Amino acid sequence: MTATHFSLKERLPLYLRLMRLDKPIGILLLLWPTLWALWFSSQGRPDWGVVFVFVCGTVLMRSAGCVINDLADRDFDPHVARTKARPLAAGLVSSREALVLFAVLSIVAFLLILPLRSFYLLALSVPALFLAASYPLTKRFLAIPQAYLGVAFGFGIPMAFAVQLDAIPLSAWLLLLANVFWAIAYDTEYAMVDRADDLKIGIRTSAITFGRYDVVAVMACYAAAFGLIGWVGAQYGMGGGFYLGLGVAVVLAGYHFTLIRERDTVRCFRAFLHNNWVGASIFAGIVLDYLRMNALLF
Repeated sequence: MTATHFSLKERLPLYLRLMRLDKPIGILLLLWPTLWALWFSSQGRPDWGVVFVFVCGTVLMRSAGCVINDLADRDFDPHVARTKARPLAAGLVSSREALVLFAVLSIVAFLLILPLRSFYLLALSVPALFLAASYPLTKRFLAIPQAYLGVAFGFGIPMAFAVQLDAIPLSAWLLLLANVFWAIAYDTEYAMVDRADDLKIGIRTSAITFGRYDVVAVMACYAAAFGLIGWVGAQYGMGGGFYLGLGVAVVLAGYHFTLIRERDTVRCFRAFLHNNWVGASIFAGIVLDYLRMNALLF
């Protein structure tokens, strides 16, 4: 018993690294669009139990996505400078362990939504799991796998509307489309860091597909994302607070242009990480405006 306990305790840090809990940026990029949707779908008055479930589910599914991504890329990651030290790539964790961990995380995430008693939500959890599990494979054949990532990372949006409205309006799909463009923008910045290695090993990314137009494409995707989010805000009658938050996001995207225009890998990675503040500023604007609107109702 003591030996087993010691073994599990020894391997836990490896599992946490495999889940990338030491690098929360992925959780945040997945969480912000989910929170946008929870606030829009509830008109600024979300059920806090639902918020708790979705936040926990976001952490679990992002962790599961990292595990299955590293499992799919275990033969590629050892050849990429940034990823060669990951537990699977370094041979510190076995493929079987990774599969078990992915299964456990997925099951816990599924059990988490059962108390919400939403058949619609349960039905959507199936494609959500499929998207998370299949994204790593798209890097083999899609020219812009980041678009698929945007759907996978944004699937909390229709799920949020479904659980609170028992319906998925057009605004939810527009918000999901906005997230697709945002994901292409920030993950292209990320892919610009690994472009040389990805070309060698045959991985397909938007940075490779866009080529010398990568910077233009990133900025165009930011513009499309912000335009769609603004359109959704207009549909919900949002006011100054919302547009202030969206305006801050636009300014931040402009700052990203100064970081990526020379294609320096360190600065490109900094731009990618900085997208946390893009998502946060949009969410802050949504919250601020709903606080204003809801205060007027009393």
